[in-house]
Amino acid sequence: MRYVVTGGAGFIGSNTVDELVRRGDSVVVLDDLSSGKEENLAEIRGKISFIKASITDLEAVRKAMHEADYVLHLAARASVPRSVKDPLETNRINVEGTLNVLVAARDAKVKRVVFAASSSAYGETPTLPKVETMRPDPISPYGVSKYAGELYAQTFGRVYGLENVCLRYFNIFGPRQDPSSLYSGVLAKFCSAFLEGTPPVVFGDGEQSRDFTYVDNAVSANLLACEAPNVSGKVFNIGAGGRVTLNQTIAHLAKLTGAKLETKYEPPREGDIRDSQADIAQARELLSYDPSVTFEEGLSRTLDWYREAQAKALAKQKSEA
Repeated sequence: MRYVVTGGAGFIGSNTVDELVRRGDSVVVLDDLSSGKEENLAEIRGKISFIKASITDLEAVRKAMHEADYVLHLAARASVPRSVKDPLETNRINVEGTLNVLVAARDAKVKRVVFAASSSAYGETPTLPKVETMRPDPISPYGVSKYAGELYAQTFGRVYGLENVCLRYFNIFGPRQDPSSLYSGVLAKFCSAFLEGTPPVVFGDGEQSRDFTYVDNAVSANLLACEAPNVSGKVFNIGAGGRVTLNQTIAHLAKLTGAKLETKYEPPREGDIRDSQADIAQARELLSYDPSVTFEEGLSRTLDWYREAQAKALAKQKSEA
């Protein structure tokens, strides 16, 4: 099968591409490298086709779609704080870019588009766990942009017959998440802090909770959603089905590393929700989704990856000195 992965040089994207290559599928990656990194694809570069371009460039998207069977649309401006700071840019990439992907997929007659949606669509509704039938109520421009992508995908299904599945990711973490970015995931920053011996920073009191989901679980969901029967037009929560507070996460990292660091607490950030937890019953039933990697195992693997990456970076610095 021929897969197009937008954002394929990014965190979730590159992990997905690795699995597709391992399976022997043909892969086209479309990425402008604004947040993705070529080094994420270094080991498989000769086994894929790579197009350096943005999803805001319709002609480049059309080129990527040539003879595609499935499209995994993972490219996005993925940050709540950044969307609060610059809603116009978030809309341009996440809404207009998604529309380009859908138009090009429709015209190329692909079998199905799988859209990386977000749990941010639920907003601050107090009910836990979140169920797909709940009314979306996003509280950030990012959440709005991701929900708009869902609506566009479903509308293309109704109007043009384009098969589509939307996956609402819940706090995906794991190897290749960039801790150096102001807008990167909290676990990437926490792991980096513990390895560097610097105080982990928490926005709020640390009792906010998340359904932290290891990236291999998300990759599995992505590929299952491409071929599962009778699911076009549906939305699925993709999480682990539990929740962990930030304070508990810090305590777990302290145990894994043996480091005792003083947590630095900052004021809460605009647009951040308090608690998040996925009901994954529908994904289990209709996608055969099974989040096989637990939070604890995923955190241990992630810490090991950052430790190895840190060692490689130090070795490189010494060799260049």
